[in-house]
Formats: sequence, structure tokens, C-alpha cells
Amino acid sequence: MYSLNRAQIIGNVTRDPEMRYTPNGQAVCSLGVATNRRWRDKDGNNQEQTEFHNVVAWGKLAEIINQYVKKGNKIYVEGRLQTRQWEAQDGSKRSRTEIVMENFVFLTPKGAITEVGPTETEIEEFPEPEEEKTEKETPKTKKIAEKEEKNAEENEEEEINLDDIPF
Repeated sequence: MYSLNRAQIIGNVTRDPEMRYTPNGQAVCSLGVATNRRWRDKDGNNQEQTEFHNVVAWGKLAEIINQYVKKGNKIYVEGRLQTRQWEAQDGSKRSRTEIVMENFVFLTPKGAITEVGPTETEIEEFPEPEEEKTEKETPKTKKIAEKEEKNAEENEEEEINLDDIPF
């Protein structure tokens, strides 16, 4: 008889990933992901339920998760369900069901990562036409435009003489 153990969720990361290493040096990263379910009850009222999932990643995947995923990011997680059991320090038996991550897709848009402002590489490559540039220019884009003008002036001064080419 066949069996299938598959978990797929899309949700928001509830805490920054916690990176650890096993005694033999294997990387393990744990994080929480929250998913929401919305429905309308029999009285017509909107209801919402949030489910919190424990997710664990191992090896290279754990290192990638720790480096790029932050609290609040939206991710798709694919893996298998696993229940661990252990005995706590007070002697009580504990268990935890978690998703062992096998794959993920980062769903937070690149520009939505929490940053103070755009970096120079995120500023549009093609400038707006001169007529449309009114109050939209920020000091940062003005500085970049000034640098481009200065570079263009320097390039004009450095004309290439065909007699200087060594072949």
C-alpha cells in the first residue's frame, strides 16, 4: 500500500529564523510560519482562524533560510510532517509536530524587504523624460544624475586617437 506525507503552506514568518548546529556540525534552522483561514459562518459573519506551524530546515537549506528569510516575509514551504518526542528536564514527556522543509519559495517582493530606502542599484535604469521630471526627483536621484553628467563630460574629453591604437 502506498502512503504520502506532504505538507505545503503559504504564510508569513512569525519570528526570525534560529540557526543552530548539531554536535557533528550539521546546520539546522527553525522558524515559525502563520497561515490564515477565512470563512463565513451560518449566520453570515466573517470568521478567521490563524494556525501556527513549526518549520525546520537542515543543511545548506538551513543556511539559506537563515541568511535571507526574516520575520514578516511571506514564503511558500514544502516538506513533510514529522513528530518528535522527548523527555523534558522535569521528567514530563513532550512532543512537537513540525514541517521538515524540503523546498521553499520566497514570496515577499524584492522591494518590500524592510530597508530605509532604495539602494543605487534599485533606482530605475531609464531616466524619465525631462518634461515629466518635476517634483519627483529626490536628492539621491539628483546626485546620480549629476554623476552621470560628470562621467559624460569626462568621456568627451578623452577622445580616442586612432594613431594611439597599437595594431
